[in-house]
Amino acid sequence: MNPQDHPNDENSDVGDATAERVRIFDTTLRDGEQAPGFSMDRRAKLRMAHALEGLGVDIIEAGFPSASPDDFGSVAEIARVLRGPTVCGLARCHDNDIAACGRALQAARHSRIHLFLSTSPLHREHKLGMSKQQVIDAACAAIERARGLCHEVEFSAEDALRTERDFLVEVFSAAAAAGATTLNAPDTVGYTTPTEIADLFTYLRRHVRGADQVIFSTHCHDDLGMAVANSLAAVGAGARQVECTINGIGERAGNASMEEVVMALRVRRPYFGVQTGIETRRLYPTSRLLTQLTGQSVARNKAVVGENAFAHESGIHQHGMLKHRGTYEIMRPQDVGMGETRLVLGKHSGRHALRQRLQSMGHEVDEAAMDSVFARFKALADKKREIHDEDLEAIALGLDPEAIGPWRLVQLNTNSHMGGSASASVKLAHDNGHEIGEAAIGDGPVDAVLRAIERATGTTLDVTQFQVRAVSEGGDAQGQAQLTARHAERDWRGNGVSTDIIEATAHAALAIVNRIERRAPATPPAAVARL
Repeated sequence: MNPQDHPNDENSDVGDATAERVRIFDTTLRDGEQAPGFSMDRRAKLRMAHALEGLGVDIIEAGFPSASPDDFGSVAEIARVLRGPTVCGLARCHDNDIAACGRALQAARHSRIHLFLSTSPLHREHKLGMSKQQVIDAACAAIERARGLCHEVEFSAEDALRTERDFLVEVFSAAAAAGATTLNAPDTVGYTTPTEIADLFTYLRRHVRGADQVIFSTHCHDDLGMAVANSLAAVGAGARQVECTINGIGERAGNASMEEVVMALRVRRPYFGVQTGIETRRLYPTSRLLTQLTGQSVARNKAVVGENAFAHESGIHQHGMLKHRGTYEIMRPQDVGMGETRLVLGKHSGRHALRQRLQSMGHEVDEAAMDSVFARFKALADKKREIHDEDLEAIALGLDPEAIGPWRLVQLNTNSHMGGSASASVKLAHDNGHEIGEAAIGDGPVDAVLRAIERATGTTLDVTQFQVRAVSEGGDAQGQAQLTARHAERDWRGNGVSTDIIEATAHAALAIVNRIERRAPATPPAAVARL
């Protein structure tokens, strides 16, 4: 695709010195990590904390020190090693929690204790059994206690969006007088709407005593899918701290997604008139790191960092993108560290995108031949979700992109043990009627199988990407192996499916070998020549 000036480039890289700063408070390691399926050990938390520091996060909520010895240790280690951001620990308005936070944060260059106490009538009656005055007294006592143990104190009125406005003003006014420098009004259950939360923050800033001396913060959950919209509405109404997580992870449906909030403020900077200190080119790498540490992937259609965020299959969209990227992209993939826009070829793609891709591969197809090539492309696209370059090359050369073979897997055996190498043996059949068996040793069963297939076929594969995912559920679930390998200065892709992931890997490798061999049918592989 030809590079063109992007319509939002002027808002992309250089901050506006006149714009107000919105602080990014990341709670991936606390609210995000405590969600089912996202637990991280201490080493993983430290890796994530370093990534968040590199991202430019202002405040990192490293954990809940009183929750467990491991959580305490994680917060203490993060506080000791980080130098840029403020390191924060969560605490209830209990002396033991506050003391644990103080001890965990004592080595931090800049520390914050984040106190929380429920304020809504529902929580006061059924969770706390406290009166309004008891809530205020407990909050103020906790804030005064915490002030002597850290550099700054934040107070959160849990379930603030379902709290009476006049009482919320009273609580926040008392908290500010007691020494809290950040006041957080969280939508704890994801109940509010953008209009309501904007009205609340406007009201709080107007009525809380000492409002000009504190920072108002927003912390939104995504139960109704409005966490990001509500966070942005709060910013529009004067909130200058957003509490969020990478990939939007968190309790129940999650928290506001940091990457979405940050990029919305950046792309729409003229509208919001604010900026953050986030290095946006690290958003995608940080998102990927979190998926690796937790084993939880993001949806393909996830905004900003999803696999489809900068991918276009529709022929109409592809035609527009080829003319000017601004027709269908409001930001560049490079802005979030993702790489290049992808024009995905599938059943919705048109002739313009197909011709452009063929030309980029070195295939000039005249108009007379284009009709036939396009017809074959459409026929294949109706059968496959996505057409890869090797499929296109087969079509351009008049080959059958769906051909199976010449190699087929006949037998596979693997053996491995903890702390040692693995071995694999394969028996392959070739369309010429011969069979060949080979064995190899590798760092693991996958590596051993790949080495054995290389020896049997005489084709060297430099694997650059390997992914395994479940494509069905249950004890007999099938797994799909996806391989990308480098051979003869180009990338080749292969897929394999089996209830055994090692077998699926073998099928994926053979798919690549077969495509390579079909491109050069006159040159037999070394293994076949030996038969």
